[in-house]
Amino acid sequence: MLEQMLLNNLNNKEQFNDESFEYKSVFFSSVVPDPTNGRFLPSIFVDDEHARLFVARKLSKAQLIKLYHGEEHVLIGKSIIINCLTRDTDDWKRAAHTIESIIELGANISVSEMIQVPTLFPLHDGTYQILTGHRRFFALIYAKGYGAAAQFKVYDSKPLLIKVKQFQENASREDLPKYGKLQAFVNASTEIEQLNKARMLSGMSRLTVREIVSTLSISMGAYDNYNVLVRYPIVIKAYENGCSYSFIKMKKLILSVEADYKQKHPKPHLNVQDKKEISEQIEQQILGIKKQPQKTVPSFSIQSLNSANALKVLLTQDVTKLDIQIEWNELDWNDKKMVTGALNKLVEHLNQLQ
Repeated sequence: MLEQMLLNNLNNKEQFNDESFEYKSVFFSSVVPDPTNGRFLPSIFVDDEHARLFVARKLSKAQLIKLYHGEEHVLIGKSIIINCLTRDTDDWKRAAHTIESIIELGANISVSEMIQVPTLFPLHDGTYQILTGHRRFFALIYAKGYGAAAQFKVYDSKPLLIKVKQFQENASREDLPKYGKLQAFVNASTEIEQLNKARMLSGMSRLTVREIVSTLSISMGAYDNYNVLVRYPIVIKAYENGCSYSFIKMKKLILSVEADYKQKHPKPHLNVQDKKEISEQIEQQILGIKKQPQKTVPSFSIQSLNSANALKVLLTQDVTKLDIQIEWNELDWNDKKMVTGALNKLVEHLNQLQ
């Protein structure tokens, strides 16, 4: 569907990323989150009166959860955020981490103005969907209540390249978690690829790297960094699970592991199995696990048996009792050279049997 819309846009020679917007006051109750956004929480918003009763201890947590069917959700209202996800699961832990930052941001909003307001676009039913600023929106509800209103940056219509727009809006923000930035880049890159397909169907060439960088509103250096960081899904997963590595440190780790692997396995191109092994090594280094070298079983190069009779003797008789001047009991079985010599002497004797 998006590809067809892009194709129509290209055929009509319309410009991308020039959507108009305005700043206006919108009630929180008219705003809905974007479930495909990396900052999304499975949230349910609590009416201001119910939030007041909960804070005053006149409504219990169990009653509130039952009232809002809050199981496996996060309940958010004025001065309350309740994590109702299954405790100690990965989802619960991620939500708990996000909740901490929402509470901190909400406290700041209570005493000062928000510098960068969330961005919205209108839906057909008269409501608005969050484009960027989910965490800021949740913090606004926590600070002001679900029945309040605030200033938002509102686009006149839904941006065509919505994931690219989200990345543009957030790329320069230092307070965003690294996982969110990487996921936003992956999503934006997917849309860029769809745009390239539409361009080719229209008889146009693919976007150059410089054009992609310009579209994403980042530098060439940042673009290179992002491409290295999203090369292996395990890296995004690590940040999602709370990895604290800086992007620079992670990039160095990835390039170092790749270089070591290519040195040990020289080949022009890495296949799927190669990338899987590199991914596993990256994961081990992130987790601080040193890969144990595989134990090698010593191999012995011995002569071939050249007759059926020799094979029969080897399999049916105790060859250690043959008179071939080998002291089997005194043999150092850990000495590969000594064992190989004894075995070759045995085979040579067997081959001489009639």
